[in-house]
Amino acid sequence: MSPVVELADVGKYYGNIRALQEVSVAVREHEVTCILGDNGAGKSTLIKIISGLHRHDEGSYLVDGEEVGFSSPREALDRGIATVYQDLAVVALMPVWRNFFLGSELRKGWGPARRLDVDGMRANADAELRAMGIHLPDIDMPVGRLSGGQRQCVAIARAIHFGARVLILDEPTAALGVKQSGVVLKYVAAARDAGLGVILITHNPHHAFLVGDHFVVLRQGAVELNAARADLTLDDLTRHMAGGAELDALRHELDRLGTPEMGALHEVKT
Repeated sequence: MSPVVELADVGKYYGNIRALQEVSVAVREHEVTCILGDNGAGKSTLIKIISGLHRHDEGSYLVDGEEVGFSSPREALDRGIATVYQDLAVVALMPVWRNFFLGSELRKGWGPARRLDVDGMRANADAELRAMGIHLPDIDMPVGRLSGGQRQCVAIARAIHFGARVLILDEPTAALGVKQSGVVLKYVAAARDAGLGVILITHNPHHAFLVGDHFVVLRQGAVELNAARADLTLDDLTRHMAGGAELDALRHELDRLGTPEMGALHEVKT
């Protein structure tokens, strides 16, 4: 299957700082592509390029095989690339249905009598959420009263409703507990099964391995690992997240010195 979104040898500079170098990522329909890395690895920069917030300085960015150079997130959204950030872009005191259509409100009537179609938005938001398996007790409740996991699921359903083909999720489980993380990952899988290409940004290899089909690990702006699920195990993924070759080099050095830290290092490696 041809990629919907493909980055080939992409690089990005901020002044004299090279944030990304020769990064290649392919995102296909019906797949979850997990982008992993520690703080400062380049994940945020990569999101900003794919979502249209920043332009790349090197390499190619293709959508459906056509090279693009987005100058705004709106241009990316027009091509079906939607991003759900950690802050979710919701208004806590507004009801769920109002947040669902925030910025894309339905209207009815003509001329001076044109007004918001409140009933239509309430019914559509409720139907779309239920279609995703999200059953809320009250569509009129303020979105701020929902749990963090529920708010993430509302944002995912909203992106799908408005025609997203590629959905970028920025650390959706970072501030959630185990149970709510499981709820979010369930709907990540549902978005994949609905035909979307999902980009899951995370620093948690366990969450990534539960839903991921392809894995890219970034380290200091470069690709440390680019592999399909069939080609690695959770231990392999965790090892690359922990440092990979650098960890091996450190282990050998500590072994040569005979330091007491070896026991702790072996625990990290396993």
